[in-house]
Amino acid sequence: MNKNITVATDATFKKEVLDSSIPTLVDFWAPWCGPCRMVGPVLEELAPEYADRIKLVKLNTDENPRTSAAYGIMSIPTLVIFKDGKPVDGMIGAAPKKMLKELFEKHLAPAPVNG
Repeated sequence: MNKNITVATDATFKKEVLDSSIPTLVDFWAPWCGPCRMVGPVLEELAPEYADRIKLVKLNTDENPRTSAAYGIMSIPTLVIFKDGKPVDGMIGAAPKKMLKELFEKHLAPAPVNG
């Protein structure tokens, strides 16, 4: 797994997602899901580019049914952007890199200031 992508569970979701200080994209997925396997590598490719401005989190819906049910996840992959502990945007299904970047760009935290 990419060092810029966090794996969350039912037990860690609050800490990793709801309490995050920057916008967080959660990829609700499962290993048997073909479209999920298409989105995963694209997220891994984008992760370093957005590392300090959007947190990327993966949550396996099979292993974490409580969180998936709490957010009404009925289809996977479902990508949800959380800001200040609340879902604010997202998309269902596999999407090309360009669409994922557009989703990210709408919700980015300000770029860190170096110096």
